[in-house]
Amino acid sequence: MTNMSRARVARRIAAGAAYGGGGIGLVGAAAVGLVLAEVRMAQAAVHNGHSGGRVPTADGRYGIGYDAAGEPPLRLTMLGDSTAAGQGVHRAAQTPGALLASGLAAVAERPVDLTNVALPGAQSDDLDRQVALVLAAGSPVPDVCVIMIGANDVTRRMPPTRSVRHLSAAVRRLRTAGAEVVVGTCPDLGTIEPVRQPLRWLARRASRQLAAAQTIGTVEQGGRTVSLGDLLGPEFAANPRELFGPDNYHPSAEGYATAAMAVLPTVCAALGLWPAEEERPDVTRREGFLPVARAAAEAAAEAGTEVTAAMPTGPRGPWALLKRRRRQQVEPLPSDQAAGEARSRAGTAE
Repeated sequence: MTNMSRARVARRIAAGAAYGGGGIGLVGAAAVGLVLAEVRMAQAAVHNGHSGGRVPTADGRYGIGYDAAGEPPLRLTMLGDSTAAGQGVHRAAQTPGALLASGLAAVAERPVDLTNVALPGAQSDDLDRQVALVLAAGSPVPDVCVIMIGANDVTRRMPPTRSVRHLSAAVRRLRTAGAEVVVGTCPDLGTIEPVRQPLRWLARRASRQLAAAQTIGTVEQGGRTVSLGDLLGPEFAANPRELFGPDNYHPSAEGYATAAMAVLPTVCAALGLWPAEEERPDVTRREGFLPVARAAAEAAAEAGTEVTAAMPTGPRGPWALLKRRRRQQVEPLPSDQAAGEARSRAGTAE
Protein backbone atom coordinates (compact mmCIF):
# COMPACT_ATOMS: atom_id res chain seq x y z
CA MET A 1 0.00 0.00 0.00
CA THR A 2 1.36 3.44 -0.94
CA ASN A 3 1.71 6.26 1.55
CA MET A 4 -1.08 8.18 -0.22
CA SER A 5 -3.44 5.21 0.08
CA ARG A 6 -2.48 4.75 3.70
CA ALA A 7 -3.08 8.44 4.31
CA ARG A 8 -6.64 8.17 2.91
CA VAL A 9 -7.43 5.13 5.06
CA ALA A 10 -5.95 6.77 8.16
CA ARG A 11 -7.96 9.93 7.51
CA ARG A 12 -11.19 7.90 7.25
CA ILE A 13 -10.45 6.02 10.46
CA ALA A 14 -9.58 9.20 12.34
CA ALA A 15 -12.71 10.92 11.03
CA GLY A 16 -14.82 7.96 12.10
CA ALA A 17 -13.25 8.14 15.55
CA ALA A 18 -13.92 11.86 15.84
CA TYR A 19 -17.49 11.78 14.59
CA GLY A 20 -18.65 8.44 15.93
CA GLY A 21 -18.54 6.50 12.69
CA GLY A 22 -18.78 2.76 12.56
CA GLY A 23 -15.90 0.36 12.34
CA ILE A 24 -13.75 0.67 9.25
CA GLY A 25 -11.93 -2.57 8.60
CA LEU A 26 -8.15 -2.52 8.64
CA VAL A 27 -8.07 -5.40 6.16
CA GLY A 28 -10.69 -7.83 4.90
CA ALA A 29 -12.48 -9.84 7.57
CA ALA A 30 -11.18 -13.18 6.34
CA ALA A 31 -7.62 -11.88 6.19
CA VAL A 32 -7.89 -10.41 9.69
CA GLY A 33 -9.15 -13.76 10.95
CA LEU A 34 -6.09 -15.47 9.54
CA VAL A 35 -3.77 -12.87 11.04
CA LEU A 36 -5.58 -13.20 14.35
CA ALA A 37 -5.07 -16.95 14.39
CA GLU A 38 -1.39 -16.61 13.59
CA VAL A 39 -0.76 -13.90 16.18
CA ARG A 40 -2.65 -15.86 18.84
CA MET A 41 -0.17 -18.64 18.21
CA ALA A 42 2.58 -16.11 18.86
CA GLN A 43 0.86 -14.88 22.01
CA ALA A 44 0.54 -18.47 23.25
CA ALA A 45 4.32 -18.62 23.18
CA VAL A 46 4.36 -15.80 25.73
CA HIS A 47 2.70 -18.03 28.27
CA ASN A 48 4.87 -21.01 27.35
CA GLY A 49 8.11 -19.02 27.31
CA HIS A 50 10.46 -18.17 30.09
CA SER A 51 9.22 -14.69 31.00
CA GLY A 52 6.47 -16.02 33.28
CA GLY A 53 4.34 -12.93 32.69
CA ARG A 54 6.09 -11.09 35.52
CA VAL A 55 6.61 -7.39 34.93
CA PRO A 56 9.36 -5.70 36.98
CA THR A 57 8.22 -2.71 39.02
CA ALA A 58 10.34 0.27 38.04
CA ASP A 59 8.45 3.12 39.71
CA GLY A 60 10.67 5.49 41.64
CA ARG A 61 13.21 8.29 41.32
CA TYR A 62 16.02 8.23 38.76
CA GLY A 63 19.05 10.52 38.58
CA ILE A 64 19.15 11.27 42.30
CA GLY A 65 22.68 12.56 41.79
CA TYR A 66 21.12 15.66 40.22
CA ASP A 67 19.20 16.56 43.40
CA ALA A 68 21.96 19.03 44.25
CA ALA A 69 20.88 21.24 41.35
CA GLY A 70 17.90 22.38 43.43
CA GLU A 71 15.34 21.73 40.69
CA PRO A 72 12.23 19.68 41.50
CA PRO A 73 12.09 16.26 39.85
CA LEU A 74 10.48 15.91 36.47
CA ARG A 75 7.47 13.59 36.47
CA LEU A 76 7.26 10.89 33.78
CA THR A 77 4.30 8.53 33.50
CA MET A 78 4.01 5.46 31.27
CA LEU A 79 0.60 4.29 30.01
CA GLY A 80 -0.44 1.54 27.62
CA ASP A 81 0.05 -2.19 27.22
CA SER A 82 2.76 -4.77 27.90
CA THR A 83 5.31 -2.85 25.81
CA ALA A 84 4.92 0.22 28.02
CA ALA A 85 4.94 -1.95 31.13
CA GLY A 86 8.12 -3.77 30.10
CA GLN A 87 6.88 -7.35 29.98
CA GLY A 88 9.50 -9.80 28.80
CA VAL A 89 12.49 -8.62 30.84
CA HIS A 90 13.50 -9.53 34.39
CA ARG A 91 14.99 -6.34 35.80
CA ALA A 92 13.38 -2.97 36.45
CA ALA A 93 16.28 -1.13 34.82
CA GLN A 94 15.59 -2.94 31.53
CA THR A 95 12.03 -1.65 31.13
CA PRO A 96 11.34 1.21 28.70
CA GLY A 97 10.09 3.40 31.55
CA ALA A 98 13.34 3.05 33.48
CA LEU A 99 15.41 3.59 30.34
CA LEU A 100 13.45 6.73 29.45
CA ALA A 101 13.59 8.05 33.02
CA SER A 102 17.34 7.61 33.35
CA GLY A 103 17.95 9.04 29.86
CA LEU A 104 15.69 12.03 30.57
CA ALA A 105 17.49 12.65 33.87
CA ALA A 106 20.83 12.69 32.05
CA VAL A 107 19.61 15.16 29.42
CA ALA A 108 17.75 17.46 31.85
CA GLU A 109 20.34 17.08 34.63
CA ARG A 110 17.40 16.76 36.99
CA PRO A 111 15.97 13.80 38.86
CA VAL A 112 12.97 12.10 37.28
CA ASP A 113 10.09 10.47 39.14
CA LEU A 114 8.69 7.54 37.16
CA THR A 115 5.17 6.17 37.53
CA ASN A 116 3.91 3.32 35.35
CA VAL A 117 0.19 2.53 35.10
CA ALA A 118 0.44 0.42 31.93
CA LEU A 119 -1.28 -2.96 31.96
CA PRO A 120 -0.07 -6.02 30.02
CA GLY A 121 -2.79 -7.13 27.63
CA ALA A 122 -4.49 -3.72 27.63
CA GLN A 123 -6.37 -2.40 24.63
CA SER A 124 -7.00 1.25 23.97
CA ASP A 125 -10.28 1.25 25.87
CA ASP A 126 -8.26 0.65 29.08
CA LEU A 127 -6.69 4.08 28.64
CA ASP A 128 -9.82 5.60 30.17
CA ARG A 129 -9.04 3.80 33.43
CA GLN A 130 -5.32 4.49 33.24
CA VAL A 131 -5.79 8.22 32.69
CA ALA A 132 -8.16 8.33 35.66
CA LEU A 133 -5.38 6.86 37.80
CA VAL A 134 -2.89 9.41 36.50
CA LEU A 135 -5.21 12.36 37.12
CA ALA A 136 -6.63 11.14 40.42
CA ALA A 137 -7.45 13.88 42.90
CA GLY A 138 -4.41 14.95 44.83
CA SER A 139 -1.93 13.45 42.38
CA PRO A 140 0.52 15.86 40.74
CA VAL A 141 0.06 16.17 36.99
CA PRO A 142 2.97 14.54 35.12
CA ASP A 143 5.27 16.75 33.10
CA VAL A 144 5.18 14.19 30.30
CA CYS A 145 3.23 11.01 29.60
CA VAL A 146 4.38 8.29 27.20
CA ILE A 147 1.69 6.00 25.79
CA MET A 148 2.47 2.76 23.95
CA ILE A 149 -0.67 1.00 22.73
CA GLY A 150 -2.28 -0.65 19.72
CA ALA A 151 -0.92 -4.17 19.17
CA ASN A 152 -3.70 -5.82 21.17
CA ASP A 153 -6.29 -3.72 19.32
CA VAL A 154 -5.17 -5.33 16.06
CA THR A 155 -4.86 -8.89 17.33
CA ARG A 156 -8.23 -8.75 19.13
CA ARG A 157 -9.95 -6.99 16.24
CA MET A 158 -11.05 -3.83 18.01
CA PRO A 159 -12.60 -1.54 15.37
CA PRO A 160 -9.90 1.01 14.53
CA THR A 161 -12.29 3.94 14.88
CA ARG A 162 -13.00 2.85 18.45
CA SER A 163 -9.29 2.35 19.12
CA VAL A 164 -8.39 5.83 17.90
CA ARG A 165 -11.35 7.39 19.70
CA HIS A 166 -10.11 6.09 23.07
CA LEU A 167 -6.54 7.16 22.38
CA SER A 168 -7.59 10.63 21.26
CA ALA A 169 -9.71 11.06 24.39
CA ALA A 170 -6.79 10.01 26.59
CA VAL A 171 -4.43 12.46 24.90
CA ARG A 172 -7.01 15.26 25.16
CA ARG A 173 -7.55 14.67 28.91
CA LEU A 174 -3.84 14.58 29.66
CA ARG A 175 -3.10 17.67 27.55
CA THR A 176 -6.00 19.57 29.14
CA ALA A 177 -4.56 18.74 32.54
CA GLY A 178 -1.22 20.25 31.47
CA ALA A 179 0.90 17.19 30.62
CA GLU A 180 2.92 16.78 27.45
CA VAL A 181 2.03 13.55 25.65
CA VAL A 182 4.17 11.32 23.43
CA VAL A 183 2.56 8.28 21.82
CA GLY A 184 4.58 5.35 20.53
CA THR A 185 2.25 4.13 17.81
CA CYS A 186 1.24 0.54 17.06
CA PRO A 187 4.32 -1.61 16.40
CA ASP A 188 4.68 -3.72 13.30
CA LEU A 189 3.22 -7.12 14.13
CA GLY A 190 4.86 -8.49 11.01
CA THR A 191 8.13 -8.70 12.95
CA ILE A 192 6.78 -11.33 15.36
CA GLU A 193 8.67 -14.51 14.55
CA PRO A 194 5.79 -17.05 14.71
CA VAL A 195 3.74 -15.00 12.21
CA ARG A 196 4.74 -16.50 8.86
CA GLN A 197 4.36 -15.36 5.27
CA PRO A 198 2.06 -14.74 3.50
CA LEU A 199 0.22 -13.53 6.59
CA ARG A 200 3.09 -11.41 7.82
CA TRP A 201 2.42 -8.70 5.24
CA LEU A 202 -1.25 -8.56 6.34
CA ALA A 203 -0.18 -8.03 9.94
CA ARG A 204 2.19 -5.30 8.78
CA ARG A 205 -0.54 -3.62 6.75
CA ALA A 206 -3.04 -3.63 9.62
CA SER A 207 -0.43 -2.35 12.08
CA ARG A 208 0.63 0.52 9.83
CA GLN A 209 -2.92 1.58 9.08
CA LEU A 210 -3.70 1.80 12.78
CA ALA A 211 -0.41 3.59 13.52
CA ALA A 212 -1.18 6.24 10.91
CA ALA A 213 -4.70 6.78 12.28
CA GLN A 214 -3.30 6.96 15.83
CA THR A 215 -0.93 9.68 14.67
CA ILE A 216 -3.74 11.80 13.24
CA GLY A 217 -5.83 11.44 16.41
CA THR A 218 -2.90 12.23 18.70
CA VAL A 219 -1.60 15.24 16.79
CA GLU A 220 -5.07 16.76 16.53
CA GLN A 221 -5.28 16.66 20.34
CA GLY A 222 -1.90 18.34 20.84
CA GLY A 223 0.32 15.32 21.37
CA ARG A 224 3.36 14.02 19.52
CA THR A 225 3.90 10.57 18.06
CA VAL A 226 6.90 8.39 17.38
CA SER A 227 6.54 5.49 14.98
CA LEU A 228 7.67 2.23 16.53
CA GLY A 229 6.76 0.46 13.28
CA ASP A 230 9.37 -2.07 12.25
CA LEU A 231 11.97 -0.44 14.48
CA LEU A 232 13.29 -3.85 15.40
CA GLY A 233 12.82 -5.34 11.94
CA PRO A 234 16.37 -5.19 10.54
CA GLU A 235 17.91 -6.15 13.88
CA PHE A 236 15.39 -8.95 14.31
CA ALA A 237 16.16 -10.38 10.90
CA ALA A 238 19.87 -10.33 11.66
CA ASN A 239 19.74 -11.52 15.26
CA PRO A 240 16.22 -12.43 16.47
CA ARG A 241 17.38 -14.16 19.62
CA GLU A 242 19.07 -10.98 20.82
CA LEU A 243 16.44 -8.39 19.96
CA PHE A 244 13.38 -10.39 21.05
CA GLY A 245 12.91 -11.92 24.47
CA PRO A 246 12.64 -15.61 25.40
CA ASP A 247 8.95 -15.67 24.40
CA ASN A 248 9.73 -14.35 20.86
CA TYR A 249 6.87 -11.86 21.25
CA HIS A 250 7.95 -9.15 23.67
CA PRO A 251 11.24 -7.30 23.18
CA SER A 252 14.34 -8.28 25.10
CA ALA A 253 16.34 -5.76 27.14
CA GLU A 254 18.25 -4.80 23.99
CA GLY A 255 14.99 -4.43 22.06
CA TYR A 256 13.45 -2.16 24.69
CA ALA A 257 16.62 -0.08 24.72
CA THR A 258 16.34 0.37 20.94
CA ALA A 259 12.72 1.52 21.26
CA ALA A 260 13.42 3.79 24.25
CA MET A 261 16.27 5.55 22.48
CA ALA A 262 13.95 6.25 19.53
CA VAL A 263 11.32 7.80 21.83
CA LEU A 264 13.69 9.71 24.13
CA PRO A 265 14.50 12.61 21.74
CA THR A 266 10.79 13.32 21.28
CA VAL A 267 10.19 13.24 25.05
CA CYS A 268 13.04 15.70 25.49
CA ALA A 269 11.77 17.91 22.65
CA ALA A 270 8.28 17.98 24.19
CA LEU A 271 9.83 19.35 27.38
CA GLY A 272 11.99 21.90 25.55
CA LEU A 273 15.22 20.07 26.36
CA TRP A 274 16.46 19.14 22.89
CA PRO A 275 18.97 21.40 21.07
CA ALA A 276 17.31 24.21 19.14
CA GLU A 277 19.09 23.27 15.92
CA GLU A 278 17.46 19.83 16.09
CA GLU A 279 14.00 21.41 16.11
CA ARG A 280 14.40 22.94 12.64
CA PRO A 281 13.39 20.63 9.79
CA ASP A 282 16.34 19.27 7.84
CA VAL A 283 15.53 18.84 4.16
CA THR A 284 18.49 16.48 3.74
CA ARG A 285 16.63 14.05 6.03
CA ARG A 286 13.35 14.61 4.17
CA GLU A 287 11.84 16.52 7.07
CA GLY A 288 9.26 19.24 6.71
CA PHE A 289 5.66 20.40 6.99
CA LEU A 290 2.97 18.15 5.53
CA PRO A 291 -0.79 17.64 5.80
CA VAL A 292 -1.19 15.58 8.94
CA ALA A 293 -2.61 12.52 7.13
CA ARG A 294 0.34 12.39 4.76
CA ALA A 295 2.81 12.90 7.61
CA ALA A 296 1.09 10.10 9.52
CA ALA A 297 1.35 7.72 6.58
CA GLU A 298 5.03 8.48 6.01
CA ALA A 299 5.79 8.04 9.72
CA ALA A 300 4.00 4.69 9.82
CA ALA A 301 6.27 3.48 7.04
CA GLU A 302 9.49 4.53 8.78
CA ALA A 303 10.22 3.69 12.40
CA GLY A 304 11.63 6.38 14.64
CA THR A 305 9.81 9.19 12.81
CA GLU A 306 8.17 11.93 14.88
CA VAL A 307 5.00 13.82 13.99
CA THR A 308 3.83 16.90 15.87
CA ALA A 309 1.22 19.62 15.22
CA ALA A 310 2.64 22.56 13.32
CA MET A 311 0.06 24.81 11.70
CA PRO A 312 -3.64 25.66 11.94
CA THR A 313 -6.05 23.87 9.69
CA GLY A 314 -5.72 24.82 6.03
CA PRO A 315 -7.55 23.89 2.83
CA ARG A 316 -6.22 20.33 3.06
CA GLY A 317 -6.78 19.95 6.78
CA PRO A 318 -4.36 20.33 9.71
CA TRP A 319 -0.63 20.32 9.05
CA ALA A 320 2.16 18.68 10.98
CA LEU A 321 5.94 18.71 11.22
CA LEU A 322 7.56 15.40 10.31
CA LYS A 323 11.03 14.83 11.76
CA ARG A 324 13.43 11.93 11.42
CA ARG A 325 15.44 12.58 14.54
CA ARG A 326 18.95 11.29 14.75
CA ARG A 327 19.27 8.55 17.35
CA GLN A 328 21.79 10.38 19.46
CA GLN A 329 23.40 8.23 22.09
CA VAL A 330 22.42 9.55 25.50
CA GLU A 331 24.27 7.82 28.27
CA PRO A 332 21.66 6.65 30.77
CA LEU A 333 22.53 5.74 34.30
CA PRO A 334 24.33 2.39 34.57
CA SER A 335 21.71 -0.33 34.80
CA ASP A 336 22.72 -1.44 38.28
CA GLN A 337 22.60 2.13 39.57
CA ALA A 338 19.31 2.83 37.85
CA ALA A 339 17.78 -0.29 39.31
CA GLY A 340 19.01 0.67 42.74
CA GLU A 341 17.62 4.16 42.42
CA ALA A 342 14.16 2.96 41.43
CA ARG A 343 12.53 3.06 44.82
CA SER A 344 9.34 1.18 44.16
CA ARG A 345 6.10 2.30 45.74
CA ALA A 346 4.89 -1.29 45.59
CA GLY A 347 7.98 -3.10 46.77
CA THR A 348 11.50 -3.69 45.57
CA ALA A 349 12.44 -2.88 41.99
CA GLU A 350 14.11 -6.21 41.36
